Amino acid sequence: MSSDDDLSASRVPTVGSSARSGWDSAAEEFARLYMLDRRSERRWRVFFRLAWLVVFAVLAWALIVDRLHATAPSGPHTALVEVRGEIDAEGEASAELLVGALKNAFEDAGAQAVVLRINSPGGSPVQAGIIYDEIKRLKALHNKKVYAVVEEVCASGAYYIAAAADDIYTDKASVVGSIGVLMDSFGFTGAMEKYGVERRLLTAGANKGIGDPFSPLTDKQRAYLQSTLDQIHQQFIAVVKEGRGDRLKVTPDTFSGLFWNGEEAIKLGLADHLGNLDYVAREVVQAEDIIDYTPKENVAERLAKRFGASIGAGAIHALNSMGRIR
Repeated sequence: MSSDDDLSASRVPTVGSSARSGWDSAAEEFARLYMLDRRSERRWRVFFRLAWLVVFAVLAWALIVDRLHATAPSGPHTALVEVRGEIDAEGEASAELLVGALKNAFEDAGAQAVVLRINSPGGSPVQAGIIYDEIKRLKALHNKKVYAVVEEVCASGAYYIAAAADDIYTDKASVVGSIGVLMDSFGFTGAMEKYGVERRLLTAGANKGIGDPFSPLTDKQRAYLQSTLDQIHQQFIAVVKEGRGDRLKVTPDTFSGLFWNGEEAIKLGLADHLGNLDYVAREVVQAEDIIDYTPKENVAERLAKRFGASIGAGAIHALNSMGRIR
């Protein structure tokens, strides 16, 4: 009996020691992994702080350089303002951006004349009208000539702006004109009836839903919309006649929305001469140096986007590596 008791007693501490040893090993491994994770987090935290510090330093440097460049004195030159893409309130050819550029160009004493280089299919008549009016005001205020140079396209609202220029230069194959106004949408009432779809549109005001593609357009509403377009069209026509004066050779097609190549546009009085930007600067303005006043995304903004995207991608990669995002 004593031998069995001795055997049992010898086994008990052996099993308890093994269990404690396993728990100790697990605890040590957990602590080791925890410390590694904490070190990794600290490293990434330090990295991000240093990266943002570098970004801020580069941005500050870029802003200083841009400011020095913007305020640097300039000699006699041709001032360039680009009108590119659709003319709308949110784009590069918005009135807000272009009016600011035009003011800077006109106010620079070294600018001998202002050239609008246009490559645009048109857009908002409101934005175009604001730009047109500002060109006319600045011309009178600063007594400087304005020339429009057409590249690929100068149509609709873009031609509205060009009409403010003293002369319009174009390539023989450029597209010029499209003096008209449009409003486009879709109508789905027939398709809705075919598939049994009911439109539930509630309005306070008989014409509040005018133009809704899922509701029928009444004859009265159609006439009202057409009248509005006609009014805007007449405003466009008046601007072109004012800007072009006796040079304009009006035909039944002039204000019909048609467009012409540059060569035909000159014959119709919609443009004046063949020529590009360099020709106008050299031969007409006689100031061969060209300074671009068009607002562009500056170095600081480009770097901010680039660094921001890179750091964001690095952060996600790091978090993925640490098992934070799956």
